[in-house]
Amino acid sequence: MNYYAKKLTSTFLLIVGLLFAAIAVWQFYLFVVFRDARGALDAQGGGSHLWYAVGAAALTCLCVFFGIFRRINHAEELHITS
Repeated sequence: MNYYAKKLTSTFLLIVGLLFAAIAVWQFYLFVVFRDARGALDAQGGGSHLWYAVGAAALTCLCVFFGIFRRINHAEELHITS
């Protein structure tokens, strides 16, 4: 894989990670402000929003992790360890 394709893939992963981070923040916001039928705050009713936020945060971590560590060029780093 050439340098530009690798850089494009890493950039794409970082952008997707930011998108998942925005989704996680929005779902957590929906969990915090969830109201029941009477209009009172109800933390238990918005449990699905919390799980969506946790899942999106986990996907954010994976995308950012792979987006950052794909940038490391192991062929250029080989001369340091050999």
